[in-house]
Amino acid sequence: MSAELKTADIQLIQRILPHRYPFLLIDKVVDIDGYKGARGIKNVTMNEPHFQGHFPGTPIMPGVTIVEAMAQTAGVMIGTALDMADQELLLYFMSIDRCKFRRKVIPGDVMEMYIETVRGKPGGKIWKFSGKAMVEGELAAEAEFSAFVDLPKDVEK
Repeated sequence: MSAELKTADIQLIQRILPHRYPFLLIDKVVDIDGYKGARGIKNVTMNEPHFQGHFPGTPIMPGVTIVEAMAQTAGVMIGTALDMADQELLLYFMSIDRCKFRRKVIPGDVMEMYIETVRGKPGGKIWKFSGKAMVEGELAAEAEFSAFVDLPKDVEK
């Protein structure tokens, strides 16, 4: 890891990602090591809308939202490394591979998403990441995913 790790609080996250409630699925990103890796934090609460129907009486965070939280963590990592706050950065899923769910994520959990860059470079359009979602030291989910990074025309990195 580099000597100076960065952190993105919710205000910076919202300046980088276009996502908003109810689809902004991360609360903080810490240990941002340039383009190499980062750790996202999601405080899972009962008042999230997906728990109304998934499942009544037994709330479980949907797997697709866990993977989306990993992708949003990767987006903040890239946006921070590229200094893209307020620059209309857009990232689009291209693929999700080797996705496995190992443990339920429920209200009250603090989910940590560990993201590493597998392939990608500054100015590059196609990036591949490896992600793990952990709760209390237990693996909840893992996946590899790729994204298309759509930089605004006036931004050259």
